[in-house]
Amino acid sequence: MTIGAETLLAAIDLGSNSFRLEIAHHVGGQIQRVDYIKEMVRQGADLDESRNLNDAAIERGVKCLERFGEALKGFPKQNVRAVATQTLREARNKDDFLSLAKKALGYKVEVISGVEEARLIYQGVSHFLPQSDERRLVIDIGGRSTEFVLGQHFDALKTDSLRVGSLAWSLKYFPDGELSAKNLKRAEVAATSFLDVIAKSYGHKHWDVAYGASGTVGAVGDVLAQAGFTEGEITKKGLDWLRDELIKAKQASCLKLSGLKEERNAVIGGGLSVLRAIFDLLKIDTLYVARGALRHGLLYDIAAEASDGLIYTKEASIRLLLKRFPVGATHAEHVKEAAAYLFDMVVDDLNLKKSEIQEQRRLLNWAAQCHEIGSVISHGGYHRHGAYILEHTELMGFSQSELHQLSLLVLGQHGKIKKIDLDKVGEQLVVSLACLRLAIILCHSRNQPALSGINKFKYVNDTVQLTVLDGWMESHPQSAYLLEEEVTAWKKTNWRLFIAGK
Repeated sequence: MTIGAETLLAAIDLGSNSFRLEIAHHVGGQIQRVDYIKEMVRQGADLDESRNLNDAAIERGVKCLERFGEALKGFPKQNVRAVATQTLREARNKDDFLSLAKKALGYKVEVISGVEEARLIYQGVSHFLPQSDERRLVIDIGGRSTEFVLGQHFDALKTDSLRVGSLAWSLKYFPDGELSAKNLKRAEVAATSFLDVIAKSYGHKHWDVAYGASGTVGAVGDVLAQAGFTEGEITKKGLDWLRDELIKAKQASCLKLSGLKEERNAVIGGGLSVLRAIFDLLKIDTLYVARGALRHGLLYDIAAEASDGLIYTKEASIRLLLKRFPVGATHAEHVKEAAAYLFDMVVDDLNLKKSEIQEQRRLLNWAAQCHEIGSVISHGGYHRHGAYILEHTELMGFSQSELHQLSLLVLGQHGKIKKIDLDKVGEQLVVSLACLRLAIILCHSRNQPALSGINKFKYVNDTVQLTVLDGWMESHPQSAYLLEEEVTAWKKTNWRLFIAGK
């Protein structure tokens, strides 16, 4: 993708409180807004005790995305990114909603991890700040989670996401809307206790300036500015004043504060309690209201992906993962080379677009690099341990769906293939799995594989065929035996593998 001055980019943020759509140009390294739509969907209020979204919440979300979809008609797929955060991270029936969401919006919605959400928030905030060497703390209090980031320049250096937010805290401590001093104190003490786990890591010695993004911080900043406090700044004095105003109102429905939108009345009690707890825990004197937000981070990511900048972020995440779970780097590189060699032979048979080919090749490369990470836990069943690590880790740059695909490749690298439902994962992932399994066989001696003996690798109608040169099987008896076993393994699925001589 080439991004010019007239190229339209779009970012959709499916938050717990509201859904937001921003359409913009990326010009001279900056985002210039063209259109912005925000709807208070409040899906996070309708997770039941079993953590399922109820029908009403699903319908509200789908209807909103249908309206967003109308505004996005004609946008190329690569120019649009839509992400969902904490509510859909928690929802057990998220797949039901995501299927309807894609149909309504016209584009895939990715559920991102808390760490990735924090990275995107920092990406958005840092691009709106003057460049300096200051060490930054960035906080975003959302509906059901709060993100913390330590960063410098455009780099997020440490990220955390905790399940405490304005909506969740309001539902728990102000269920009937009563804004009493007692309720506010209970909510603040509970938030302090919950957030204490990050107090040392994000203490004042780790940063020079503190910024707050979007949501609660933006709402509180607007109210304080209208009340005569310094615009763009939140202080303990301002928070004390706002707390007193809430107590005077007694009920959320009775709040009449200049600068506070009526739709925010129901969640301001919880948001304020969390914000006051953060001020006390992290010893913040002044929190500056930042302009950037998650959706801006998404827009910069779209632009970065066009120049491979986002790929560098993912590569860095994989490198960090491999430091945490060190494996035989030389062997992993050999498997990666062999898998890529096979993939490049077969890729034309998949009829993929150029961007899809690049995406799948990278996924296969990362799976090859990580295929043995589970052996750090135990060599027995290392493929299962590795898959678990990838399924449950949080890596900057990756969506949950990408990590799930990586985990499937690592899980399927060894043993029975039918532990993965091949009918559901799509042919390109199945062919990639075949490439990975065959690459591991070709590298069984943990030496440089003899790829010169591979003549062809083809795919057609749920069948993959590997053709080797005459005499290769005889020259490599152990590889030949393992390949015969592999043919048998594929016979137990709806797919077939054939090994043929030239």
